Amino acid sequence: MAAAVVPKKRLQSSTNVSWMLLLLLLPLGPVWHAAAQRCPQPCICDNARRHVSCRNQNLTEVPSAIPELTQRLDLQGNALRVIPPAAFRDLPHLTHLDLRHCQVEQVAEGAFRGLGRLLLLNLASNRLRMLPQEALDGLGSLRHLELEQNVLEELRPGAFGALGALATLNLAHNALVYLPAMAFQGLLRARWLQLAHNLLSVLAPEALAGLPALRRLSLQHNEFQALPGAALSQARGLARLELGHNPLTYAGEEDGLALPGLRELALDHGALQALGPRAFAHCPRLHKLDLRGNQLDALPPLQGPGQLRLLRLQGNPLWCGCQARPLLEWLARARVRSDGVCQGPRRLRNEALDALRPSDLHCPGDPEEDEPEERAAEPRVSPRAPAEPEAEAVPCPRTCVCAPGSRHSVCEGRGLQAVPRGFPSDTQLLDLRRNHFPSVPRAAFPGLGHLVSLHLQHCGISEMEAGALAGLGRLLYLYLSDNQLSGLGAAALEGVPHLGYLYLERNRFLQVPGAALRALPSLVSLHLQDNALERLGPGDLAGVRALRWLYLSGNRITQVSPGALGAARELEKLYLDRNQLREVPTGALEGLPALQELQLSGNPLRALHDGGFRPTGRSLQHLFLNSSGLEQVAHWAEPACGSHLCHPSQCPGPAGEGCSCCL
Repeated sequence: MAAAVVPKKRLQSSTNVSWMLLLLLLPLGPVWHAAAQRCPQPCICDNARRHVSCRNQNLTEVPSAIPELTQRLDLQGNALRVIPPAAFRDLPHLTHLDLRHCQVEQVAEGAFRGLGRLLLLNLASNRLRMLPQEALDGLGSLRHLELEQNVLEELRPGAFGALGALATLNLAHNALVYLPAMAFQGLLRARWLQLAHNLLSVLAPEALAGLPALRRLSLQHNEFQALPGAALSQARGLARLELGHNPLTYAGEEDGLALPGLRELALDHGALQALGPRAFAHCPRLHKLDLRGNQLDALPPLQGPGQLRLLRLQGNPLWCGCQARPLLEWLARARVRSDGVCQGPRRLRNEALDALRPSDLHCPGDPEEDEPEERAAEPRVSPRAPAEPEAEAVPCPRTCVCAPGSRHSVCEGRGLQAVPRGFPSDTQLLDLRRNHFPSVPRAAFPGLGHLVSLHLQHCGISEMEAGALAGLGRLLYLYLSDNQLSGLGAAALEGVPHLGYLYLERNRFLQVPGAALRALPSLVSLHLQDNALERLGPGDLAGVRALRWLYLSGNRITQVSPGALGAARELEKLYLDRNQLREVPTGALEGLPALQELQLSGNPLRALHDGGFRPTGRSLQHLFLNSSGLEQVAHWAEPACGSHLCHPSQCPGPAGEGCSCCL
């Protein structure tokens, strides 16, 4: 059978149509392919909006086959636990990634590499304890990072170094107890840093350095007992600072707060009992000051903040006697509005401060004073306690102040000769400073299982009986500074397995209380400055394997034996300044791979021998040798520390005097 012959013109026409159709389809190829991709089975894909939702599907890994053009991915409510390296490498167009409530315990280094367009990453409500240094690499466009409600205990410098575009960082509701120097290095555009609801009590002086754009800092609901002015002043662009719900008892110019652009400062619902007149002298643009819910019965005129217009004082036990006349005159002269209300004397009780004139404030003995009364005769009440006698009373020892709002109980300087009882069972901070009880008996704090911070400074304590802290299973901070302790029995610190911070400075210890420390497996920071220690021997730190900061300044230490520090392999800071060391304790530095800071100032070293710092060569970043009488320095920097440290000859002063060698 003969083949049909197709006319040449018709064949050319058909071929042209086919090529035209092919050319039209080619540009649509990738879009058509993405739209036609199969959506992961447990997910819902909205290809038109480029959204994919895989919520609450009990997924244990990031699903495959997610359309490549996806911009928003919602994975919240799954069981991912671990985010592996490059987990989202096939999704380069992602701008929003939600990983809330995913039981995430670990984020691997490079987990988000490839997400160069991501704007928001939400890792809230997970189980993260730490962030590896390169966990957030590859997120150069990220604007918002949510890490609240995890269990982060530490921040390592450099963890956020790749986030140059970040505007807000939320670290609220974690377990942070300390912020190291340069904790937020690299966040050049960050404007709001949220650190509320942590356990912060200490900030390194340069913790907030490197945040030139920061405008708002939230530090409420932490454990600050003193205003960390030096650290806060590093963030010189701050306009709003929130420090409410902290156990601050005093603020003054000596705290060093200097924030030239600060407009709003919140110190509400703390434990403030006094305020220095120049506390905010270096905050000239301060416009609003919130002091509500403290324990202020008097307030001086404030010097310095010339732009102050609103002073919140509600909930303070203000005494409107003649001592308050300067305050009232200053409020009128400076045109500052206030919502303070008088608690006494009786004739002015519940009167608004703004409604009074200086002539309304009388002293006992004034002719106008028709109702003389002793201010001290009235028991001091909590600023948050109900004023009416018929209201339900909060249980509290008679001489103390118990604040249910902040869960703080304060008995400072009440002349107590024994630890009182009867505090609210939910008390988290107990302040017993400046009383006098030479001995703390067994089970001295019954019913205080929620206690986090215990203050026993300046109490003349010479003995802690066995089991004195029994029942304080949640205690994190124990302050025993400025007492008469010369030793601690093996069972003196039993019952506080989570204790992280122990302050024993300015006591009479002749040796490290190693037996007692064995009961503290979670101890992070040990303060033994200004005692009478003469040596540090093997076994002294055998029980404190989690120790990171050891402060032994101002003792009489002549020897640190090889192996004395060996149990504390996580040690990052070692302060041995102002002792009697005649040589660098090279042998003791063996086995400390994490040591970053070594303070040896004020020791009669005289000479540094070759290789003296070799054991710490890979980790040491800061070495202090000032006031050491150095006369001879070997060429130790290169073999001992590589390129990490400078040679003392590069430091100011003769023979290294005044030298601080660091990165």
